[in-house]
Amino acid sequence: MFLSLRTEVETALEDALVALEYPADDLGIEEPPEDVASVLASSVAFRLAGEAGAAPPQVAGQLADEIDLDGLTYVSRVETQGPYLNFLPSDAYFETTLAAATEADYGALEDRDQSVVVEHTSANPTGPVHVGRARNPIIGDAVANVLDFAGYDVSRHYYVNDAGRQMAVFTWAYETFDAEDLEDDPARERIEYDLVRYYRKGNRFLENAPDDEVAAAEAEIDAIMQGLEEGDEETYERVSEVVDQVLGGMKQCLARLPAEFDEFVKETRFMFDGATDDLVARLKELDGAVYEEDAWQLELDDHGIDKNLVFLRSDGTSLYPTRDLAHHEWKFDNYDRAVTVLGEDHKLQARQLRTTLELLGNDTDQLRQVLYSYVNLPEGKMSTRRGTGVDLDDLLDEAIDRARGEVEDRLDDRIRDDDLQEEDIERIAHQVGIGAVRYDIVSKQPTKAITFEWDQALDFEAQSAPYVQYVHARCCGILEESGFGIDGDLETDVDASLLETPAERDLLETIARFPAVVEEAADDLEPHQVATYTREFADRFNTFYRECPVLADDVDSDLQEARLALVAASRHTVANALSILGVAAPRSM
Repeated sequence: MFLSLRTEVETALEDALVALEYPADDLGIEEPPEDVASVLASSVAFRLAGEAGAAPPQVAGQLADEIDLDGLTYVSRVETQGPYLNFLPSDAYFETTLAAATEADYGALEDRDQSVVVEHTSANPTGPVHVGRARNPIIGDAVANVLDFAGYDVSRHYYVNDAGRQMAVFTWAYETFDAEDLEDDPARERIEYDLVRYYRKGNRFLENAPDDEVAAAEAEIDAIMQGLEEGDEETYERVSEVVDQVLGGMKQCLARLPAEFDEFVKETRFMFDGATDDLVARLKELDGAVYEEDAWQLELDDHGIDKNLVFLRSDGTSLYPTRDLAHHEWKFDNYDRAVTVLGEDHKLQARQLRTTLELLGNDTDQLRQVLYSYVNLPEGKMSTRRGTGVDLDDLLDEAIDRARGEVEDRLDDRIRDDDLQEEDIERIAHQVGIGAVRYDIVSKQPTKAITFEWDQALDFEAQSAPYVQYVHARCCGILEESGFGIDGDLETDVDASLLETPAERDLLETIARFPAVVEEAADDLEPHQVATYTREFADRFNTFYRECPVLADDVDSDLQEARLALVAASRHTVANALSILGVAAPRSM
């Protein structure tokens, strides 16, 4: 209902400004501090003081007197506080909020009739997913989720690099070496852990073997790249045998987060259908195209980029950026908007890509690029190529183990009398452990580098995933104990006006803001705003839980029904917020 109230405030304030013959281009609407009872405020009087020839508090009083409250549903009154206008909610605001939030899809916005492709992760299929890259699937999945919840038709894509030199090296190594040539055992019994050993062996060979053997190997690697460039099906099958197996294992790892995809788009697609050749021809026609240092390049100095975009080698093979340009033009043809989640080390390439697309005549307003810094562990940096570092599987395993320990340590302190079996503990450990990893990563602004710390991520008392998940479990416990049930239908005639304590009203106001949080997070492509909201929500719910007994014997039956409705509304709100973040909402903890 916050969105409806905001619309009312905007309309009423604009009408008042026009009636007083003041400009209405900037309404100065903002959310007030926590100690102010209003839902929205306006600082417009500051801006108008000079034009009105009066002090801001006097202008605020004029506007308050001019606003017609009779035409408002969700605003009960307008008060001035110095130069500010404060808009206070009506009983209808709380009643409508409670009714809306007891629906399972609460917070979901209306269909926008716009398609969005969200490309994320897109890690090269050269081996297991590493922790340093874990921020991409977690942020990317949350971005896709919040856009979906905000009413967009979302398609989640993984762009598969199956045509670059890395894959040619991998294919050559896989075909050249036998299992007995490899120096170590697979770290895990899954295909990508087995095959990455060939990739590492191949790179060590190219670095250390005699020059004549390296030259022969390089000739074979070049032949693979040329075969793909020429659209040779046999070469494609050879490379795909490696790519598809490794990618299959990576999918299993990502599914643990979970991060799943609607489509895996291979870059060879744009080589085999002629799109890359067509794009190269168009690039050569641009004013900035030059042939130097044995390659075709595009000079971008005039556009503030001091590094040329290399788009074709002297041997006629294209590069990853060339094929990605074709890929993006395909996105523009098939979707209304395109969102790409990229690591900070791709910042230059992102600028080159956008600028080149514009030079090719594309409207890049439909393209948004979300850049993020990497996740570090206290152990230091990681490298796929040399086989060092921490795999995402290892991080998730440890998260589950640590969460299991926390859950077992807290068994004696549980308030609920349901007996947790071993399978229950294991389920909760997975939900809490993996949820802790996702939440800790997605809750930070993407551009800020973070170091993952176990003590913070799994702190049940601090503002972490378990802290928020516990609110959902507590809601479920109350609803089950009441006999109402977690998924039961509420009576429609619950009297919301009985929820009149500050704790109840604060919780209802926080619930009311959830759809607006979804809208803003989707518009800004910042799912961490939803995480911030969940922490505030958890604080408000816990205050309500402490101060407002729901099932106590001395609680009036009508008030109990209203409070149960508030608990149900809280459950839907926190469950949907957590689902946007990709974090499980346990029914018991």
